[in-house]
Amino acid sequence: MTVPSIQLHDGVSIPQLGFGVWQVPPEQTAEVVLQAFQAGYRHIDTAAGYGNEAGVGDALRASGIPREEVFITTKLANGEHGREKTLAAFDASLAKLGLDYLDLYLIHWPQQADDYVETWQAFEELKASGRVRTIGVSNFQKTHLRKLLDETGTVPTVNQVEVHPYLVQEDLRGFNAEHGIATEAWSPLAQALGLVEDPVVTGIAEQTGRTPAQVVLRWHLQQGNIVIPKSVTPERIVSNFDVTGFELSAEQVEALTGLNRDERTGPDPDVFG
Repeated sequence: MTVPSIQLHDGVSIPQLGFGVWQVPPEQTAEVVLQAFQAGYRHIDTAAGYGNEAGVGDALRASGIPREEVFITTKLANGEHGREKTLAAFDASLAKLGLDYLDLYLIHWPQQADDYVETWQAFEELKASGRVRTIGVSNFQKTHLRKLLDETGTVPTVNQVEVHPYLVQEDLRGFNAEHGIATEAWSPLAQALGLVEDPVVTGIAEQTGRTPAQVVLRWHLQQGNIVIPKSVTPERIVSNFDVTGFELSAEQVEALTGLNRDERTGPDPDVFG
């Protein structure tokens, strides 16, 4: 299966389908990521705050896959904002991953603090040094993004936010697109909200002969989102990767989009922190 790639506004290409390791226990991470590699994933998303960066690096080395064939993302921990802390935190993440460079580095949360601008300027330094190929943000609302654009002029390539059919985020995704920022979806299956049991989702799954999770992931791809499903179950790791061999109709996409109820599984970035 060929995973489509999205070319970011700085020319870096990112696989549109990746594998997330949020809440994967550190002691299981290497094994789970190896299973993801075996399934075909070549894009892994972790974070300093997950505590499992080392397992991702261990899996990459054990896989035998050339470094340049894998896209690795990690994120700055929330307590490490500010220039000096950011640069030290990046060094620590790179050491835990055992890598010479990172593909994508994200500010994990803006946290209602003014210092994310200073943090972003440190990100600019890291990119200029060649130690990270591209830089972006996570959980940034329009107000946060405007502040970065107004005060630095450097546009993030990616904004990783909670997106799924119960939280379509049309306004924010539109703002991202207007500024050339790719939207990456975390919690893409909204399992905590029971999305995959929704009658609309299960009905489309029956129509297409696919699983409900595959239907939702396919919706993300057709929306243009980068998407990073997570599972520790081998069968689901494989199944979630098998979403490029079919297509939803325009009516099916519209029905899924129509499920929006602005409901989150995680914190609201406007108040978090």
